[in-house]
Amino acid sequence: MKALNLISASGWQRSLALTVFLLGGLFAAASPARADLRLCNMTSSRVGIALGYRDAQGWVTEGWWNLNARGCETLLKGQLGGRFYYIYAIDYDRGGEWSGRSFMCTREREFTIRGTEDCLARGFDRSGFFEVDTGEQKSWTIQLTDTNRGGTQP
Repeated sequence: MKALNLISASGWQRSLALTVFLLGGLFAAASPARADLRLCNMTSSRVGIALGYRDAQGWVTEGWWNLNARGCETLLKGQLGGRFYYIYAIDYDRGGEWSGRSFMCTREREFTIRGTEDCLARGFDRSGFFEVDTGEQKSWTIQLTDTNRGGTQP
C-alpha cells in the first residue's frame, strides 16, 4: 500500500517520504557502540592467548583463548575499567611467543588465577607478559603480528 502511495504522490511528497525512510533507517541502525578488549591474530599461525589485568579484587590472569590465523576474539566484554592490560601469546604452529617483562602466573590448560606472586610455589608457571597501554580508552583492539613478536624465536 505504501508503494502505491509513493508512486501516485507528487515529487516533493516522494522526496519527503524517501527522507523519512532514510532517517528512520539511520535511527534503527544506530545502537550503542560496543566497548570491549579485543585481540586480533594477524599472523598465519594459530596462537594461544593469556590475559592479565587488575580488577576490584586485585590481579588476575586468564587463559587460554585459541585464535586461528587472521582471527579476532573478545577477551573482555564491556567498557574497560583500567588503563593497562597484559598479554602473553604462544605461536602453536611455528613456535615462539609474544612476551614481556611483567611476570604473571599461567598454566598449560584453561585457567583463571588470582594474584601474581609465588607462581611456582603455588603450582603454576611463571610467564612474561607484555604491557598494553590503552590510554584509558573504554574500548581497545590489540593486534598480534610477526613483527611485534618478543621473547624466544623458533
